[in-house]
Amino acid sequence: LKTNSTSQTMKIIKTKFKDLVLMQSKNHEDNRGFFREIFIQKILKKNFVFDCMSQSKRNVLRGLHFQKQNPQGKFITVTEGEIFDVAVDLRTKSKTFGQYFSIKLSERSNCSIFIPPSFAHGFLCLSNKCKIYYKCTENRHEKSEKTIMWNDPKINIKWPNRNFILSKKDKHGEKLEKAIV
Repeated sequence: LKTNSTSQTMKIIKTKFKDLVLMQSKNHEDNRGFFREIFIQKILKKNFVFDCMSQSKRNVLRGLHFQKQNPQGKFITVTEGEIFDVAVDLRTKSKTFGQYFSIKLSERSNCSIFIPPSFAHGFLCLSNKCKIYYKCTENRHEKSEKTIMWNDPKINIKWPNRNFILSKKDKHGEKLEKAIV
């Protein structure tokens, strides 16, 4: 990871994946609590058209999801709890195609992640409850939604545990090669 200082309160941390970045900010704390800037348009320079939120309980694994048409970039912020967050590069011409990036994010980590379009995304809730706030660059396009197997041997994600609670959709994800064709 490589840090680029962008302001006094927020910095971008680059990863080995082109355009996949972390945005780290500072908490401004006092006896009332804290204030944190989450997103500054002039720093990330992305347009978001759709925001959503999810709540999960411990051991819920969501993903690995993506949209084949109208791929979404996602800006992920954990507002409560802790997650193990995963992004898989689906850009077939990328030198990191099929590889994944993972990080633990929490309400206390002061860090959000921008996952570019054409990445699959998933996360595992590590705390009793977690809430995740998403900003997306494209609207939901239900007909082009796809799920890749959380345990695809080609990707080989090192999940921190295996006691998952999965949706029917996530139990029946496809292998990477089949999902992207």
